Amino acid sequence: MDSHTAERSAQLPQLAEPRNPGMELDLDWVAAVQANTSAIERRCATLPGRRSVKKDHQAAWLLKAISLIDLTTLSGDDTEGRVRRLCAKARQPVSPEILRGLDMEGLTTGAVCVYHDMIPTAVKALEGTGIPVAAVSTGFPAGLSPFHLRVAEIEESVKAGAEEIDIVITRRHVLQGNWQALYDEMKAFRQACGDAHVKAILATGELGSLRNVARASLVCMMAGADFIKTSTGKESVNATLPVSLVMIRAIRDYYDHTGYRVGYKPAGGISKAKDALVYLSLMKDELGDRWLQPDLFRFGASSLLNDIERQLEHHVTGAYSAGYRHAMG
Repeated sequence: MDSHTAERSAQLPQLAEPRNPGMELDLDWVAAVQANTSAIERRCATLPGRRSVKKDHQAAWLLKAISLIDLTTLSGDDTEGRVRRLCAKARQPVSPEILRGLDMEGLTTGAVCVYHDMIPTAVKALEGTGIPVAAVSTGFPAGLSPFHLRVAEIEESVKAGAEEIDIVITRRHVLQGNWQALYDEMKAFRQACGDAHVKAILATGELGSLRNVARASLVCMMAGADFIKTSTGKESVNATLPVSLVMIRAIRDYYDHTGYRVGYKPAGGISKAKDALVYLSLMKDELGDRWLQPDLFRFGASSLLNDIERQLEHHVTGAYSAGYRHAMG
């Protein structure tokens, strides 16, 4: 992807990819899924050095990365003021001066992600922008509240105006190999979302093996997940390249089998612009340019935008600014 292509694609509106309708649970397919951990780790070890983008090309890729960020605040001390400031940053993620220097306009983040209680504030702050509000749900982050309450939480968040729901699965279903239970749970969550898109958070750092990650990814897609997402951001291990490669290849297998594209969202621990570039390269290599649009790829991040903006300012002015000049709120 050259610099001009990336700039144009960063300005494109979100595409209307058909929803993943899911399919019947195919246990034979699930059982056949394996993961060669050593081969996966070797492949991922080469990723940071395989592509090197500089100057205008790097700036274009970083602008693309901004358009794919789910700008997130998920803290116990969140306030309406903090959420309004975050939404203002989503609307204007980079200073107008920098954007003029890059001949860029109309850039926003992919979404704003908040707890249920902050949905009305975010919806009001983003009114008229086309930026969707995403809400974490189903007893986030542990997902251990009573099942009927998790379903009700989804329904309440959709009613409050969330257009995307990030749900957490029950990890023990994966650890025990109870794929029917995981499928039934995910299908119920998908149904409760109605027209809202659903992202299935696998909490991959708690699933025990890459094979479990691959199988859980497949089962969630069979049950109708529109996105599969690595982590809540609250686990000790969040998004990693080996986990990402496994999940991305599961998405590719599902697309080859069904013809439906499912999105991918790495979350937690991606805070540097150089890391975002590696993930974009991985998506392009494994799935192609179509998966470099906001309806099929998001970064779950809160501090990533800060570093990207600093890199873009350096590109335009030749100097790095202090990090506090790009605070989220």
